[in-house]
This record gives sequence, C-alpha cells and structure tokens, in this order.
Amino acid sequence: MEKGKILLAVTAFHPQRWHQLLAAEREVVLEPAGANDPSIAYAVVWKHKPNLLSGLPNLRAIFSVGAGVDHIFADPGLPGVPIVRVVADNLTQYMTEYVVWRVLDHHRHGMLYRAQQPKKIWHEPPQRPAGDISVGIMGLGHLGRAAASVLLSLGFAVNGWSRTERPMKGVSTYAGEAGLIPFLNATDILVVLLPLTPQTQGIVNYGLLKELRRRNGLGGAVLINAGRGRLQKDADIVRALDDGTLKEASLDVFEVEPLPKTSPLWSHPKVFITPHAAATSDPAHLVPAMLRQMDAFERGEKLENLVDREAGY
Repeated sequence: MEKGKILLAVTAFHPQRWHQLLAAEREVVLEPAGANDPSIAYAVVWKHKPNLLSGLPNLRAIFSVGAGVDHIFADPGLPGVPIVRVVADNLTQYMTEYVVWRVLDHHRHGMLYRAQQPKKIWHEPPQRPAGDISVGIMGLGHLGRAAASVLLSLGFAVNGWSRTERPMKGVSTYAGEAGLIPFLNATDILVVLLPLTPQTQGIVNYGLLKELRRRNGLGGAVLINAGRGRLQKDADIVRALDDGTLKEASLDVFEVEPLPKTSPLWSHPKVFITPHAAATSDPAHLVPAMLRQMDAFERGEKLENLVDREAGY
C-alpha cells in the first residue's frame, strides 16, 4: 500500500506544529485539491468543515486530534471509513492530574480556605478521611479507569458508571439506565468523563444532580465535569448550587465555549472554572502515534483505538 497525503483540517487548534510534525514523514495539505482529490489517504481533524471528507475516494482513516469525536459525527457527509480516537500516555496523565487535583481540592476544603484568606479568618473545619468520601466516575473508559486507579490508591471509595458493564477491581460499578440512580445515590463527588453522544447530551441536568448524596462527610454533593460541555445544562448547575443541591462544582467544559462573559458561573462563589484545559492535546506526543498507526496500516496491520460508530465513541 502506497503512502498517501494527509489532510490536516483543524479549527480551535494552532495547526502549525501539527503540520510541522506530520510533514516530517509525509506530505501534508490543508485543503483537498478539489472535492474528489484522489491523493488524500488520511485526514487529521478537529471540527473540520462539513462535507469536507465526503468525496475523497481514497480516504483510508480519520484521526481526531482531541479526545472527543462528537465533532466528527457532526459532519453530515462523514464517509464510512475507520475513525481513530486519541489515546496517549500524556493525555491520560493530564486528565488524571486534573481529576485528582479537583477531587482533593474539594475534599480538603479548598474553596473555603480561599474564601477565608482575604478575610484573615483562622478556622479549620473538620477533615474526614478519604475513605469516608465516595467519588463516582461517569465514564469508565481509558481516562476514567486511570483516574479511578489513582483515587483508589489515595484511599477514596470509588464508584463507576458506564453504558455497559465495565468491571474494575476495587471499584463499585454500575451500568445502563437501571444502574444510574443507584450510582448517583452512592456518590458524594461526581466526576463526569462521558463521551458526547445523542444519548448523553444534557445528561448532567437538575434531575440527575438531585440524586447525588448530600448528607456526607463533605457537607454536600460536588460536581466535576472534565468531559464535554454539552453533557451539562449550565443553568441547571447554577440552580443546583443556589438551592443547595450542590455544595460546589469544578467545571472545565461548558455548553458554549469560550464561556460567555455574561454567564453567572464566572462569578459564582461555589464554582471553580478552567478554560477546557484539563487535558490539552500535545502534537509532540500525539503525532508520532498517528504516524505509527498509518505505517502499520500500510503494512497490513489493524488500526487501534477505533471508534465504535454505533455507540458514537
């Protein structure tokens, strides 16, 4: 199988570094030479223009430069070729760091201490051991399982919920619609790492948050969303914070990004905001993995980390 060109089509990322690293081994173009360009074998994309890929007759595979693939499925002209998800050690490390950082900050009363400091208040609230706190991870995929492992090592009780059964040693696992409410009822800190699909869009709403355990060692339920912004309803989170359904929230993703300056989340005293920075895609780590996959595919080997088109992730 001959090497073909790579179409690099990314928005919201700086393409220069991606282009430089890909072009070290293969010819890279930023636009097809016409709608039916036969020279393009692979597409490396993030939020590409709709129907950009639909007429490419020799396209072999599509690679996402970010952890999510909902942007690919948003293309109405998506061709029926394999789609490869990003799986990289540094991306997993970044996400694990973020999740553990936010869990520990809520567990160790970070928001309270930050509020006390400018008022010069010397007050220590009761500190519960990690084993008294249940962290529930929605999405027990590669990233969720990595975060769960570290949280277990710190002594937290860990629950996990996924679409289908995903057993994991040391984790109390729940699955499907029947398992969702029991999972939430047993969770103090909810960590959302789900993919965005038609089934999960808007799943983090007021009704779901009401099911979290509020009588706990933290003094209330906590939400951490580092998955996809459209998994949540921003207004429902504000409502839950205002009426005590939620004690606090750490949000890395939002329904609209960048988060509008008019959003009440910016100034809410119970919210910690990061700008979709939990796990940034690093081309220096991701491009070599993509190129290795392309080389292996051309030797007749199977592609790895393929997206399940039926499931949407």
